[in-house]
Amino acid sequence: MLRISRLTDYGTVILARLASAPERQFTATELTHLTRVPAATVRKLLKQLHAHALVESTRGSHGGYRLARPPAQISAAQVLAALEGPVALTECAQHQTSCGIEGSCGVGRAWQRVNVAIQNTLQDISLLDLAGLAAEPIRFPALERHLRSQRAGSTAPRRS
Repeated sequence: MLRISRLTDYGTVILARLASAPERQFTATELTHLTRVPAATVRKLLKQLHAHALVESTRGSHGGYRLARPPAQISAAQVLAALEGPVALTECAQHQTSCGIEGSCGVGRAWQRVNVAIQNTLQDISLLDLAGLAAEPIRFPALERHLRSQRAGSTAPRRS
């Protein structure tokens, strides 16, 4: 199953909180209280996000953390790369591969296509979208069709 880690989920929650007031600085303690993410985890994630230039910090009594760029300029791909590393579904989807069967593999190109599609989608989703702050939410027709068919299936009479 493809799944982001709990740390990445928490990191996204922290970034979403920062995106809710991008002009304001938040202390790690404030972020802990506002997000209910444990303090040690907040500090660890802020350090990691800072190292990847997604947040900036100011020291001192009036210091804190804020986004390094406007939330519309931070993509889900950048968030995932900072917290999880580059998206690569398979060994051959990475830039530098060490797969021993790449030359004779028949499925690698298809997985690479899937990987590119995921990467492109992640690039198209901003932190504004992730935080639910976008003026107009992104529409995903394939997802909407899937949800409609699920709802239709749940209301259909059951056969015995």
